[in-house]
Amino acid sequence: MLNEAVPKQASEAPAVSAENWLIISVLGVVWGSSFLLTEVALKGITPLWLAAGRVVIAALLTTFVWGMYGWRLHLSTERHWGTLFFFGLLSATLPFQFLSWGQQYVTSAFAGVSMASVGLIILPLAHIMLPNEKITLPRFLGLLVGFVGILILFGQQSFTSTDDPLETLGRVACLLAAMCYALSSVLLKRLPPIDRIGVAALPLIMGAFLIVANAWVFEGAPPAVDFNTAMIILLLAAFPTALANLLRIKVIRSAGPVFMSLVSYLVPVWCVVLGVFVLGETMTPSLIIALVVILGGIAVTQWDELRRLINKSRNAIK
Repeated sequence: MLNEAVPKQASEAPAVSAENWLIISVLGVVWGSSFLLTEVALKGITPLWLAAGRVVIAALLTTFVWGMYGWRLHLSTERHWGTLFFFGLLSATLPFQFLSWGQQYVTSAFAGVSMASVGLIILPLAHIMLPNEKITLPRFLGLLVGFVGILILFGQQSFTSTDDPLETLGRVACLLAAMCYALSSVLLKRLPPIDRIGVAALPLIMGAFLIVANAWVFEGAPPAVDFNTAMIILLLAAFPTALANLLRIKVIRSAGPVFMSLVSYLVPVWCVVLGVFVLGETMTPSLIIALVVILGGIAVTQWDELRRLINKSRNAIK
């Protein structure tokens, strides 16, 4: 029944271009820096209001851009509007709140491993819900190898306990965020042809109202924040939320959710690399080994596409 409801757009073969590879590389850096920024911001603001602040500002920025392009959307049926609503709920409203709350009680390493699990979660979902995103042996092995690389990256810290009474709930919150991202990626691919800016703006607008309401109910009125915290919230809104949301939608619509999930392996790597170069943390051998394993897993997953791009580049040179 699920496959019968998939619009024509979702059944077309995903096309992975050099631009798609560039975008997920950029997203790896942008989202990798967001974990660092979130931890710093949480020292000056409560978690739900942090999520509310970044989503509200991102919604305003994206809506402004959407208006400049004429408020296009191209959705008609109630079924598609329902899919768009759940996409917004799962891509903006819920995961930001889960992560902001969960990161109070878990290590950043566990949060990184949780986000890396998105690829493994997407694989069976896409197999069931999208006719052209079936589980293949290279995809399964590649994603599995990549996940092993993430475990190598964080080592024993991956599941080190913080001894906080709410740590278990914090871990569940991080995993729920990963599940939200996975399901939202598949739902987006099931939508018919739709304006990329419009589909980025509307979920953020819906998410802004719901997150602000939740923050007000559970944390009271918005707190006063210092200048540094305000600037960090603005950065989180502009780049890891507004800009990254536009780029994420572009990749999912053109290359598919399974390809997009590869970024979940790049994000923790950049999180650790930025810790080394920005915070002065120690460069460990496990970082180099993990990077090789993760990139190897990605190569296995996308071997046919990589080979096609290499051949295309060779022909262009000739």
